Amino acid sequence: MAPRPIPPHGTTARGYGSPGRRPRCHCDPCREARNRHQKQIRVNRELGRSPFTSPTAAQNHLRELHHAMGWDSLAAATEVPFSNLIAIYNGQRKKIRHETEAKILAVAIPAKGDPGQYINATGTTRRVQALSYLGHSYAAICEAANTCPNRIVSIANGRQPTIRRDLAERIAAAYQQLASCTPPKNKHTTRTRNVARAKGWRDPQWWEDYGHIDDPEFNPDEVSDELGFRERATLRREEIIHFAWHGDTPEQILDRLNHEVSISTVRQIVQEWRTGQKRDRKQPVTAGLEAAA
Repeated sequence: MAPRPIPPHGTTARGYGSPGRRPRCHCDPCREARNRHQKQIRVNRELGRSPFTSPTAAQNHLRELHHAMGWDSLAAATEVPFSNLIAIYNGQRKKIRHETEAKILAVAIPAKGDPGQYINATGTTRRVQALSYLGHSYAAICEAANTCPNRIVSIANGRQPTIRRDLAERIAAAYQQLASCTPPKNKHTTRTRNVARAKGWRDPQWWEDYGHIDDPEFNPDEVSDELGFRERATLRREEIIHFAWHGDTPEQILDRLNHEVSISTVRQIVQEWRTGQKRDRKQPVTAGLEAAA
């Protein structure tokens, strides 16, 4: 964190100085500021006013600010020492000065989060895992998100519980870019898919159906266990239609589904979606395709 600037002349901070760091200033404006402060202390004492107040309001506002700002940014914006902010945030202060409360409450919550703030990595982890399920290698995700491969590996395997907001936003943008793209066929794609399937990771379509990708309280395993056969078949059908709508051939759809269903099933569902009619189960799928052609 950058060193704090020296307070201007005519302020109590410059007038009193800081023990061990900054000597007391004896210029006329600083002397007047110091005298005003001492007079106010005497008046408050005579009127029974305490120089301290409850930290509740400042603590609540500080916690709201911390959702969008990192500690360095908070210390600079409030002009309150970092250690004091931490103590207030964690409820270690039973009382704080009115001046400290005013400084904290004066900071508005920014519309956009601080890029350097560390946030929960749950959503980012799930996005990397979903891209891996499709076969996108860590190197491809790394290139799209403009970060290093080791960081992507660490995030995918859940070894990084928090990440900087700017990295989370870059990975989210890479997710939007790659989720609808079919990765090239090679040994890296196959290995990536196999690892993702073995670990039980979900694909982008699954997260699109259920949502909650950024919710750390949402457990996808519980949802998966509750799915019956018919519900799984319905979701698979919607997934096939989704890929067909994007222009994928039945063979490409089969690859994207990691051969979890037969090619005849894929062709049947695509044919029914194109014609809008249910196929006669006694009629071969190839005959239906020839009729459509």
